[in-house]
Amino acid sequence: MDLYKDRSASDKIVRKISYLSKDLDEVKLCHVCGTHEHVITHYGIRTLLPENVQVVSGPGCPVCVTTQGEIEAAVKIAEKGAILTTYGDMIRVPSKRSLSDAKALGLDIRIVYSINDSINLAISNPDKKIVHFAIGFETTCPTTAISVLDSPDNFFVLSAHRLIPPAMDLLLSSGKINLSGFIDPGHVSTIIGTKPYEPISEKFHVPQVICGFEPNDVLMGIYLLLKQIKEKRAEVENEYTRGVRTEGNTKAQSLMNEVFEPCDIRWRGFPIIPRSGLSLKNKFSNKDAYKEFNIEIEDIPEEKGCSCPEVLRAEKNPRECLLFGDTCIPQNPKGPCMVSREGACYISYKYEKSLR
Repeated sequence: MDLYKDRSASDKIVRKISYLSKDLDEVKLCHVCGTHEHVITHYGIRTLLPENVQVVSGPGCPVCVTTQGEIEAAVKIAEKGAILTTYGDMIRVPSKRSLSDAKALGLDIRIVYSINDSINLAISNPDKKIVHFAIGFETTCPTTAISVLDSPDNFFVLSAHRLIPPAMDLLLSSGKINLSGFIDPGHVSTIIGTKPYEPISEKFHVPQVICGFEPNDVLMGIYLLLKQIKEKRAEVENEYTRGVRTEGNTKAQSLMNEVFEPCDIRWRGFPIIPRSGLSLKNKFSNKDAYKEFNIEIEDIPEEKGCSCPEVLRAEKNPRECLLFGDTCIPQNPKGPCMVSREGACYISYKYEKSLR
């Protein structure tokens, strides 16, 4: 079965990409979305690109960028007698004490499919404190905000939400990788729109294109980025017009702004990124698990040998890690990028079999 819905269209875009790239030096484009990495790897998009055009994966996996310190905070809360809820991938992330290990030792840690499952658990267990370990970027934050506004008194949130644009800014500010442009995340952009990316293009003179999730969306995004580079432009273009509006989802933004405020936070593999996290506002301190259980985030160093930090910073691809496919596989992950379905290592292991 043809992997592309419109093969003739994809062939045409690939030819245009090849034509545009002829007179360009090495081009390194970065995306920050696990779904984009899935599409790019699953459909072999990198194999269709000219040798001087490279697409690298950045910190687009919310499970992967959640720090060991936050996981340890979740374990400590469960030790205090709360029922901790989280998503399936999060429970297996290697850490000082993983949630899976803590659960095996008898702590009440449960996998849920949505935050609504956690609220229902709080309703049915009024004598217990239920804490939801809330991870994710701007896409999932509005749902958490709604839950904070309308949930039982025994329901609390351990916020590990993060904002994507500040991380993109840091990638460029670090000077460790020479990025030519960004493929901006489609899901996040449905919430925030196009405007939050504009300061990045203005500050660093780097082009950006918001892309959808069909293979041709990504190919068109790469074409539009190369066109901007060729014309020496640095703008935010929206290829995903069927899903993203300039202003984004203003209702979702309003909910986020009512409940959360930006905070400085460390990302796994990164230093503290200013105003890149979301903490509950003081008026919702009665829902803040950090305050309810008097827990602070520890600074726990990364495990030696695992290259997840470099993969998340777009400094390495998964196969440059010495552990990849050997001691680190999905059944026995050594780092978060091999755990999450949105992790670059997991995706590479699953789809790039011919390279192993």
